[in-house]
Amino acid sequence: MTEKSKGKAKGKDGFKDKGNESKIKKGIFFIIFFVVIAEVTFSAQSQKTFILGSLSAEPGKMVSSWLEVPAGQDPATQIPVTVINGIKPGKVLAVISGIHPYEYPPILASYRLKKMINPKELSGTLILVHIAHLSSFQRRTIYYNPYDWKNLNRVFPGDLKGTQSQRIAAIITEEIINRAEAVIDMHCGDGNEALIPYTYWMTCGDEKIDEVSKQMALAFGIRHIIIDSTRPRDLKNSRYLSWTAILRGKPSITTEYGYLGRVDEEMIQANVYGVLNVMKYFGMLPGKAQLLSEPVWIDKYEVIYSKHDGLFYPVAKMGYYVQVGQIVGYIEDYFGNLLEEVGAPFTGILLYIINTPPCNTGEPLFEVGRVKESSK
Repeated sequence: MTEKSKGKAKGKDGFKDKGNESKIKKGIFFIIFFVVIAEVTFSAQSQKTFILGSLSAEPGKMVSSWLEVPAGQDPATQIPVTVINGIKPGKVLAVISGIHPYEYPPILASYRLKKMINPKELSGTLILVHIAHLSSFQRRTIYYNPYDWKNLNRVFPGDLKGTQSQRIAAIITEEIINRAEAVIDMHCGDGNEALIPYTYWMTCGDEKIDEVSKQMALAFGIRHIIIDSTRPRDLKNSRYLSWTAILRGKPSITTEYGYLGRVDEEMIQANVYGVLNVMKYFGMLPGKAQLLSEPVWIDKYEVIYSKHDGLFYPVAKMGYYVQVGQIVGYIEDYFGNLLEEVGAPFTGILLYIINTPPCNTGEPLFEVGRVKESSK
């Protein structure tokens, strides 16, 4: 056989036939292309459109709009919400800020998260409630709704026939909590509160819910974690947002990072990091969640409330350790006369203390937490 005929034979077998080689490469390319398209299409089809009020987010899409709170005995209001619906199925996580809307770092973190998360890289659905209590945010009030003078985080699960705060709570319960599978309620020190960062891990006795809530607290990344088993068990009077979620079978945490109405970048970033890391824990985002390795557990806490109207003068600072009976601050009346020296109820860490002069009967002055022995 001549060299020429040998070449032809090899071409016939496909070893040196560039035309056949090109066809094979094209075939492989189209196979890979259609496999990728099929995977994306399958993922999009298996992940459903998420509907929340008037919002409708298709897989791989982000939408923002208002949740309407109807008028009642006082005005109607609205809640700005964003839904980010991932391309793949996964956890439905609600992240709520602005229940107390003078607590700015969580609110700003919420808007930053909206700009950071790509729905095409997300598994599951993220619900961002940017400002839960818009009426108070607009008027810069601490604690209370300016229309009904109620604390929104004390009226859950709410009542659609009640005052504005109760109606807001009812809408959040129905549209957000009931639709979510897990909830983060982000707070910080209000405009009058000097507060060290901490998280509430609320336990209900259900091992599965308690464990997931604990892991959420560890993932959020705040070193001090309060173990709280004191919340009311009445579904109709759950009072607190996170506890309302837990009583409905939804793992939840309440976080506190920031103080005195400040908007320091560190505070905003800490809230952003916490949410992203919890999302990693749930497998909503790529990457492995980093869990706290040495948390400081607080196994007892007590809020001390004012018995007087007047001016409060703190003599200790947030994060300080105080001894039982140690004077933490004192109250004077509006003429400068001493009304009371207020002491620590037990030895522990000062979790927060009021750092503005006004104090009113029944309102908080400070909170002390006892560090669990194993944390020392």
